Amino acid sequence: MKTLDIKITKATTSKLETVDINNIPLGKAFTDHMFICDYEDGVWKDARVVPLDTIPTHPAAMALHYGQAIFEGMKATVDADGNPQLFRPADNAKRLNFSARRMGMQEIPEEIFVEGLKALVNIERNWIPKQDGSTLYLRPFMYADEPHIGMRAATHYKFIIIATPAGPFFKERIKLWAEKQYIRAAAGGTGEAKAAGNYAAAIRPTEIAKSNGYNQVLWLDAHEHKYIQEVGTMNIFFKIDGKFITPKLDGSVLDGITRKSVMTLLKDFGFDLTERRITIDEIIEAEKNGTLEEAFGTGTAVNIAMIESIGYDGGTIHVSDDNPIGEKVNNTLDGIKTGKVEDKFDWMLKVTK
Repeated sequence: MKTLDIKITKATTSKLETVDINNIPLGKAFTDHMFICDYEDGVWKDARVVPLDTIPTHPAAMALHYGQAIFEGMKATVDADGNPQLFRPADNAKRLNFSARRMGMQEIPEEIFVEGLKALVNIERNWIPKQDGSTLYLRPFMYADEPHIGMRAATHYKFIIIATPAGPFFKERIKLWAEKQYIRAAAGGTGEAKAAGNYAAAIRPTEIAKSNGYNQVLWLDAHEHKYIQEVGTMNIFFKIDGKFITPKLDGSVLDGITRKSVMTLLKDFGFDLTERRITIDEIIEAEKNGTLEEAFGTGTAVNIAMIESIGYDGGTIHVSDDNPIGEKVNNTLDGIKTGKVEDKFDWMLKVTK
């Protein structure tokens, strides 16, 4: 597709008046439309925005049997003038294609990804919440819809974008459980990709953690169960003795868009920041000697999640009682996304009519 022609079919009625747009948990209500584009016969074609509806799926669709399914998470906000904005959409397009390559799937041109987002957000602009901390969460995803039983890469794919208005994900400080039995990823696996199967494998240990009073799992490495990788739906940062550290990208850690944005902000604030391997024992020692100052998770859905404590091996690592730098990072990111803080890094893309 050299020139993207998106066909628009509007819904005859809107569900917007039936929902409290400023009081909706993530993923509970969906907007009126979705963007779809198909990969068939070696080309991406039929880009369209249509009323949100169920999608006919053959029972032999390869995604159901062989797991070729990937996704992204993004948010749309409005600036002070009411203009919809997207946060670093080109980075999400690049990461989706990274995931596609790892999963043996067809890459999608960045133009289709970005223009599809813009078309959907433009038609759903009234669905973007105006309340502080609330956003329109966007879920671009791709899956193999070719009907075929046999272990090979599919030749047909669907790329779809849906949207759901949402308030803040974690309103309170969270507690993590450092998992020693189950693993999220290992070097050479699919940990760097946003593959659906990664999250399926995390569901049971996450439910176990929640049943014991924790909000999320803190994943440790697959071999020694001592190196910190990431949190269930987030990357993680620690502040120890005035300096920040975050696990390096080693093939098992997702290259988060919010992660790289927070790294940029922390350096801009003047902090020393290092990407390296971090052991759980190092965090325990920092708590004991009083140098563990704060920790927070970063991710699109959660933005910045302040961490109160970590459960590990029958004990509790108390992280901190407050997160002054985490709050500063969170407020700065929110400010950039809503136009209240200067976008000096050129992260925002305005959506025009």
